[in-house]
Amino acid sequence: MKRIASLVKIFVFFILASSAIAKKAGTKYAGKVVRYNVLKFGARPDGRTDSTNAFLAAWKQACGSKIPATISVPKGRYLLKETDFIGPCMNHAIRFHISGTLLAPSDYWALGNVDHWIAFQNVVGVTVVGGILNGQGTGLWNCKATGKNCPVGTTSLVITNSRFVVIKGLKSLNSQMFNFVVHRSRNVKLKGVKIYASGKSPNTDGIHVDLSKGVEITNSDIRSGDDCISLGPGSTRITIDNINCGPGHGISIGSLGQGYHEPGVQDITIKNVRFTNTQNGLRIKTWGRPSKGFVRNVRFQHISMKNVQNPIIIDQMYCPYNQCPHYASGIRISNVRYEDVYGTSATKEAIKLNCSKKYPCTGIEMQNVKLRFNNQNAQALCSSSYGSTSGLVQPPSCLNNYNSGKEGNVHH
Repeated sequence: MKRIASLVKIFVFFILASSAIAKKAGTKYAGKVVRYNVLKFGARPDGRTDSTNAFLAAWKQACGSKIPATISVPKGRYLLKETDFIGPCMNHAIRFHISGTLLAPSDYWALGNVDHWIAFQNVVGVTVVGGILNGQGTGLWNCKATGKNCPVGTTSLVITNSRFVVIKGLKSLNSQMFNFVVHRSRNVKLKGVKIYASGKSPNTDGIHVDLSKGVEITNSDIRSGDDCISLGPGSTRITIDNINCGPGHGISIGSLGQGYHEPGVQDITIKNVRFTNTQNGLRIKTWGRPSKGFVRNVRFQHISMKNVQNPIIIDQMYCPYNQCPHYASGIRISNVRYEDVYGTSATKEAIKLNCSKKYPCTGIEMQNVKLRFNNQNAQALCSSSYGSTSGLVQPPSCLNNYNSGKEGNVHH
């Protein structure tokens, strides 16, 4: 009996000791989820104290947990320098619940020459809910506007070599450059995000995807100085749905074809997008140089345009800084469908399909497209583009059918 009593005492001691350690580390057990509060690891919500190590310490505990974990970020402003949340982790269910604002250093040189500010690398099953990322990029934008010696700038959030990541309800403000990048990842969802930057801010793409498969971008509001969303090489099975875009440069597939051995872009659905005062609407952009790349199986559906300079554009002669003179694009574009696209163009040429002379666009379809310019008929310009139309198409299609042999059509 005494031995049993002793064992009970030892057991109780270990339980109490474990509880004390957990409490000290900011850990709470609720069912089968362990919770970590960044404040317990030394984070300060004053916007001045560097909280990078505190966030990384909380991540280390959550990543090392064998059961699902939640990292809580209470209200306040948390200064973070370059922060990498690196896996693989012991569990595939880590949740960041952010109620506060994560603040980049106000000195743009602190991050200006690094690849990213915050990154999730080699993780599976991470979810980020709520919160604000403030990149404090206005100083760098102003520096670039003056032509002074400035750093390149950094991306606010990168998801790389990861799977089953969800970003939900996160707001990104004033990123130095790109806001969110999804790179070499699979099954990533960005839902209800808000991205806000000045329409004159340089290279502040909202969301960029490359070398990734199964990405969904939904129910989001994006205002930037560059592309609202851009899809780079190797983007496959991408869905973009219910997006407000503007100001900015629209939604772009590309630029593509800068490299010769480049993976293609395929199986893209872009629907229920509202463009307002953007430079472009639906754009496919490829370099005018040799490439093995391709674009195929793209569907644009239920798209509205309001004062958009280039509502529908394929530009296969993209050649900044004169790096590709006298070459035709090697990117092969096929099976692209525009369905239920309507609204107003800020220029008379509402549709511009300038395809590669070496590899013309094929399988271009337009159904129920109606675009106007100043309450007048707009124009459609085509070069090396083949396809068909159905329903009402205004301006009238300039697409060549496969037997016409005509090039350079203009219709208005």
